[in-house]
Amino acid sequence: MNKQLLPCVEINPTTTPTACVIWLHGLGDSGHGFAPIVPELKLPSSLAVKFIFPHAPERPITINGGMRMRAWYDIKSMDFDSRADLAGVQESAEQVEQLIQAQIDNGIPANRIVLAGFSQGGVIALHIAPRIKHKFAGVLALSTYMCEPTLLVNDAQNTNKTTPIMMAHGEQDEVVPVFMGNAAYEVLKGNGFDVTWQTYMMQHNVCIEELNDISAWLQKVLK
Repeated sequence: MNKQLLPCVEINPTTTPTACVIWLHGLGDSGHGFAPIVPELKLPSSLAVKFIFPHAPERPITINGGMRMRAWYDIKSMDFDSRADLAGVQESAEQVEQLIQAQIDNGIPANRIVLAGFSQGGVIALHIAPRIKHKFAGVLALSTYMCEPTLLVNDAQNTNKTTPIMMAHGEQDEVVPVFMGNAAYEVLKGNGFDVTWQTYMMQHNVCIEELNDISAWLQKVLK
């Protein structure tokens, strides 16, 4: 196992952090992509939340002609059933779990950690959360889908069954069609997870209304 932690953008509160949000970016982006949203969330300083935005490793992406870019896994096909490369997802999940463990080792308990992800990053979040031994404060899965959803019935642990999972998607998403996100929601719900589903009039991005809802949700799960 590669013990070297993923490089990250880290944004710390003014006081010693007592909670942490680990936020995973989408295909071709980096940890810098979502870092500017932290002030937009307008979280109260009393929450003392540290944000960590890891950079995915660079790898060749089949659907982009083998071009190398930051990605959590290869995309060999845009088909619904085979879009996410399971081996790549598992490898990235292992790296993110090392990052989670590092926060726990540094004094932030798992139940004060929120795992968040957009698009490809959301796929990793939804792969880790139902399987990991640590109970999170919450899971945030934005404009995303699930890798090999049929595996969940055998892989799911009870640890995060009661952990709030917020899923949100753009109704006009042309990259990850809304039905893919809703299918992941239904699989999680069918396996007994505490998941909510919300759509917004947007494409494959985030909007102000969604950010406001995320802020309220974070304040609720981290209060």
